[in-house]
Amino acid sequence: MQARTLPSSRGWNWLREGLQLWRRSPALITFAAFGYLLTLLLVSLFPFIGQIAASLIMPALSVGVLNACRAVEAGRKTGPDVLFSGFRTNLPALLAIGGLYLAGSIVVLLLVSMVDDGTLAEIMRGGEIDEAVMADSNLGFTLLVAMLLSTPLMMAYWFAPMLAAWWKLPAAKAMFFSFYACLRNWRPFLAYSIGVLLFGAFLPGLIIGVLGMVSPMLATLTSFPLPLVLVPVLFASFYANTRDVFGLPGDGSARAGHPPANPPADLGNGR
Repeated sequence: MQARTLPSSRGWNWLREGLQLWRRSPALITFAAFGYLLTLLLVSLFPFIGQIAASLIMPALSVGVLNACRAVEAGRKTGPDVLFSGFRTNLPALLAIGGLYLAGSIVVLLLVSMVDDGTLAEIMRGGEIDEAVMADSNLGFTLLVAMLLSTPLMMAYWFAPMLAAWWKLPAAKAMFFSFYACLRNWRPFLAYSIGVLLFGAFLPGLIIGVLGMVSPMLATLTSFPLPLVLVPVLFASFYANTRDVFGLPGDGSARAGHPPANPPADLGNGR
């Protein structure tokens, strides 16, 4: 198993390749993506243990979504049960990754609360903030601190479920290699993040805003189907960047047409 260092241009292509993959089997990938979200939502509704349980099973469910994408790319037929296929592979490590991510998230929230003047906490509770209070708050600084603290955690989590499921790595090792791979590929991930903001938020918002000036009803009707495309395409792009950086188990080489910019770094076989 090797982590490749890719050029920044690959980050722009991940969304395009995600769209192409979704178009090959929109029903399956859409089912897997929204099945993932719905399952987490339903589990989190249970009092006391719901949020914890949802965090623990999140990595296994994400593996199921990417298994669906992998099957579509390979041309294999698979059914709805693919969503839960992650529970059949290295489940202890996947549960541990969910637990470590949950613990890290709690630490980040505690640290952010130390610089928050109460504005962010009130927003997260769904409360209304007076404009004068908002103007005098340090919300911008708090959000910056939250982003700086949560980014390393997200880097450690990003590839970890797939490394644990596809390459059988233990949880700590998978999260370390995930962080290292993201750090090594910060340029394509920066381009990818800009692309997600442009095509996943700014451009749809602009289109709906323009349609709203012409016809509010038309804008409302347009806003409903957009998530049905954007969400599964985003999940398919996760598969694209995982495949680009690590390849697939057993392929042993860079994907044809996309050679690594720098020699790959050997991360070990996890055995």
